[in-house]
Amino acid sequence: MGRIRFGVLGPVTAEDARGEPIALKGPMHRAVLGRLLVARRRVVPVSSLVDDLWVVPPDGPVAAVRTFVAALRRAVEPGRLPRTPPVLLVTRGQGYALLADPGDVDAWRFEQVVTAAATMAPGVALGALDEALSWWRGPAYADFPDAAWPRADRSRLTELRLQAVERRAQARLDLGRAAEAVPDLDEHVTAHPWRENGWRLLALALYRAGRQGDALAVLRRARELLAGQLGVDPGAALRTLETAILQQDPALDPPSSPTGGGEGTAEAVWARAASAYDRVLSGGSRVRLESAVGLLRNLAVTGPGGLEIAREQRAAAVAAAERALAVLPRAGHEPARTRLLATIAVESRGTHDPRPLDCARQAERMARGLDDPALLAFALNGVFMQSFRRTGGAARRDAVGAELVALASRHGLVTAEVLGHLIRMQAGCAVVAFDAADRHADAADRLAQRHELPLAGVFTEWYRALRADVAEETPDPEPAYRAAAARLDRAGMPGMRDGLLPLVLLGTRLRRGLPLTSPHDPAGDARRGPYEPWARLVLDPRSTGPAGIPDPPADLLAEALWCLYARAAIAAADVPAMARAREALLPASAEWAGAASGVLTLGPVSDQIAALDDALRRD
Repeated sequence: MGRIRFGVLGPVTAEDARGEPIALKGPMHRAVLGRLLVARRRVVPVSSLVDDLWVVPPDGPVAAVRTFVAALRRAVEPGRLPRTPPVLLVTRGQGYALLADPGDVDAWRFEQVVTAAATMAPGVALGALDEALSWWRGPAYADFPDAAWPRADRSRLTELRLQAVERRAQARLDLGRAAEAVPDLDEHVTAHPWRENGWRLLALALYRAGRQGDALAVLRRARELLAGQLGVDPGAALRTLETAILQQDPALDPPSSPTGGGEGTAEAVWARAASAYDRVLSGGSRVRLESAVGLLRNLAVTGPGGLEIAREQRAAAVAAAERALAVLPRAGHEPARTRLLATIAVESRGTHDPRPLDCARQAERMARGLDDPALLAFALNGVFMQSFRRTGGAARRDAVGAELVALASRHGLVTAEVLGHLIRMQAGCAVVAFDAADRHADAADRLAQRHELPLAGVFTEWYRALRADVAEETPDPEPAYRAAAARLDRAGMPGMRDGLLPLVLLGTRLRRGLPLTSPHDPAGDARRGPYEPWARLVLDPRSTGPAGIPDPPADLLAEALWCLYARAAIAAADVPAMARAREALLPASAEWAGAASGVLTLGPVSDQIAALDDALRRD
């Protein structure tokens, strides 16, 4: 039997391992299911079910309850053989229990995330809370608004949801993203005007966004509501904040660095991850194991600066995953093992070490044997990240993207579907198949707009600037590139932003035969970031030769950096360096250098190989 997942954050639902809804017949069947979920794996006596389901029980209520339970069993355990005991909806004495795993009930997962977020670094908390809040489909147990049995659980979950909204806002403030927090907080205090912490966060966000007058107006509005309708004065936190705003207290200024203060350091990340795994492995609980793997997966997806993940933090996540794998029992725990292997593959991007590639292959193989589409999508992401061991490979990545799109569209995995389209967009761009790339860019944009995923537009905007450049649709492509770079600043993606624009502009100037530096922004163009060694070979050829330059990282820009290296090798008449460049570029001979990134290109790789061949014949 595949995993059955249950939802109560909205109407009571059940779905199979493929994400397809399970028919629960009528409202009484859903009520029985909801009542058993409220009990959290504890036994609910039949007499309690009768009392909770009916104000005035009908004739034969016990038989009716047994009929409902039998129908539910057939729905949630469809593969159980006749006369074999149930394992999910079980009979215990004179009652029933639903033995769902905590990871298979949205409310239980939500509670775990909100609790864990209190000790996470801001970026990790923001990513985790964003995802957790997206699980809500309406009020908890929405189809039973007047029943008494869900009332206490609904109140508790509602309070947790409000705490999650406030913790998410605090995480944004800690990351220096105050303006982003304002709209959600404004809606929050309007719907829940008695939550003083919400008013405090909104006023602080407005102040840090440069709106001091609005911040004071918000505090006045809070005071009027509290005093006028409840007859109480604002608490100490609101009074202190108002005084500090009036005095423009420097203590209210945003953090100087979203990764500062210790909690976002690699050592702190390691400590949290390692501590989680130590608790898991000593306790032997599968539930806690999956929860700790979820923490590590959050580290793989986000970090103390939202997307601003430092290399050291990725290394800490990989180290924690390796440590957990080393002590994980060999039997069982296949989903956790697969996630750990995929985490290593995803977070070890750009390396030539063979270990992450082996992890990617193991994770993919294991994920295909498990009935978990989301886990397979995560493993395929690892395969994609490890597909840059040599240059070229656009066709292989296009196949990964196609599988991600098909898998994700079947199972409602929106972010994975967007990723699949972006991969296919890049793969089409690599071979200048712009019609295909356009279709996937448009599809990614539609999904992103429908599901509020603004980061997808960062990549599609870069792609469209590159497309217009290569197709020579504009005499000056630099404004479009600079606009795309400005969007990176707003998106909080320094790992992608650092040095990228100068490299992009160098590529287009080389292709168009233009001066290699810009009179408009010479200082900006000089900030080459991680691409400095290869850009310097072309921009300042007398400073160094190609012999001492390392191989480029194994990523989407490898072909472009190898082409810069090849140009320098030809200019220096360095035969070993030319041979080295030719060998590296040969697998990408059908592609355009760097175009697989969707952000830049130095032109056809075949042209560079031809130039190397000519130079090698001469020398």
